[in-house]
Amino acid sequence: MGQIAAAYDLMPESTEVDLENVISQLSGILPEGVQLLETSIKPVAFGLMKVNAGFLIDDTDEEVGGKLESALQSIAGIENVECVSNTVV
Repeated sequence: MGQIAAAYDLMPESTEVDLENVISQLSGILPEGVQLLETSIKPVAFGLMKVNAGFLIDDTDEEVGGKLESALQSIAGIENVECVSNTVV
């Protein structure tokens, strides 16, 4: 197997969610085999912002993608998680 570089958008429940706090929680919730590469906060619309996070994923565990998405959705204030790109590296 190999490694996958993946980018996820984390959409907050509202404009009141502290996205810097969301970013600070990422490293502590990642499943084994997933490394945080980068994060950024980007505008969506009407003052709503989202977190874009890049990960390096070791795909030897076939369920690692689901574990990652579950971990991301467990962050307080995050309403939706979407994988927006992935590629084998």
